[in-house]
Amino acid sequence: MIHLRKITEDNFLDAFQLKLAVEQENYVSHPIRSLAQAYVYREQCQPFGIYNGNEMVGYVMVIYDYDIPEYDIWHMMIDSSKQGKGYGSAALKEVMNYIRTKPFGTSNKVTLTCNRNNQSALHLYHRAGFVETGANDGDEIELSQIIYPSGIQKN
Repeated sequence: MIHLRKITEDNFLDAFQLKLAVEQENYVSHPIRSLAQAYVYREQCQPFGIYNGNEMVGYVMVIYDYDIPEYDIWHMMIDSSKQGKGYGSAALKEVMNYIRTKPFGTSNKVTLTCNRNNQSALHLYHRAGFVETGANDGDEIELSQIIYPSGIQKN
């Protein structure tokens, strides 16, 4: 069963052990970099280990952008040895459930970016109801969706 656990002093080293496939290293930041960003943005973000039972199989960070306002999903990744098992889809559902609790602010908007060449991630996000906004930054495209507490999604 996939679930999220906050990154703490008890599990941050496990996040450092996660590996991306070589071809994915240009698509997603490693948790080491992401945790440095989490420290800087500590008042508005929460990094998580993605767990299958007691094993960390991935990493994701949720950050709240007070300027827009919106929730952003940063650096979601599943260890290369654990991919293809549905963990990404299950983890994304858990992330969205966390965001529905509005831990940092009242926005219903959730945004993420994805490298346009990362077709498996794009497929995952489209399947989960994210739509491309038309904004991009180089090879990164922005996707967004509006969520509601009841689980009803409107794009």
